[in-house]
Amino acid sequence: MSENFYQQTTAAPVTAFDVSLRPPAFSEFIGQEKVKDRLLLMLEAAKQRSDVLDHVLLSGPPGLGKTTLANLISKAAGTQLHTTSGPQIEKAGDLAGILTNIQKGDILFIDEIHRLHPAIEEYLYPAMEDYRLDIIIDSGPSARSIQINLPRFTLVGATTRSGMLTAPLRSRFGLVNRLDYYTHEELALIIERSAGLLDVPIDRAGALEIASRSRGTPRVANALLRWVRDFAQVRGSGSIDGKIADAALAMIEIDSQGLDEMDKRLLEVLIYKFGGGPVGLNSLAVAAGEDSATIEEVHEPFLIMQGYLMRTPRGRMALPTAYQKIGAPAPPPGPEDPQRPLF
Repeated sequence: MSENFYQQTTAAPVTAFDVSLRPPAFSEFIGQEKVKDRLLLMLEAAKQRSDVLDHVLLSGPPGLGKTTLANLISKAAGTQLHTTSGPQIEKAGDLAGILTNIQKGDILFIDEIHRLHPAIEEYLYPAMEDYRLDIIIDSGPSARSIQINLPRFTLVGATTRSGMLTAPLRSRFGLVNRLDYYTHEELALIIERSAGLLDVPIDRAGALEIASRSRGTPRVANALLRWVRDFAQVRGSGSIDGKIADAALAMIEIDSQGLDEMDKRLLEVLIYKFGGGPVGLNSLAVAAGEDSATIEEVHEPFLIMQGYLMRTPRGRMALPTAYQKIGAPAPPPGPEDPQRPLF
């Protein structure tokens, strides 16, 4: 989605191509009420003082709305949004080029800020705190430092792994917000709003059916909605109800708890090949035929949150609900293994 969309009014799009499922204003942003209240309070306070908004850090799993909130902050503040990401800033000159092009009150949004190079972070500290940039030109005996004064700006950082942020960088943010997973009711409202934008008829049962399988994530919910829309168009009447949604999601092997084919394969491998664990991540990844980083960042958090497996000092272990999920008999507790959960 381009920046220009968020600088326009909230009027309806002219063509179907212009339809965006991102909310254009805080009033249309569903969920994350505590985070919204804090941000709106900060925006109002800064407006009353005619001051620049303090730096904001948004953390949480992917797909929960960090980028959308950054756009909404810029729109509410009435300033321009400059967007980049941690891996894109490879050297100090890249950061200097971005910072010297911003105006007073502008929002600089850095996605995946935890992936900034440590040397780049050192340049960012005085820019955030004192609004100046100290750059070293050349090297060796001819090296010299120049100082560039910057207009007061707001840095909005987004990260999916807040634990990887260095303490000096984290401490320079005035407000740290963690986005949580959404409830089924919140996701159903998001799905109904998105269906309206896509001009797809949907009833409450259909919205709740999709919401219950969306892993608490709006991005997943909107992706599933698009698939169910296609299914309803080809194999139904074009409208979405509970029965159509269930059939559509069953076709792509997403069950009623939101587990997909790989989630279930991981549980089967863990139980049938490794006796329920404990097993190391790399061994589990090789046996399941999946990349270990994908398992750790995509599948494992959801399986842990739903109570299917747990991490122990010796590796991953299946919990009782995992055996029930795949229909495997639960093994008796072993007194010699204190890590094995009791059934």
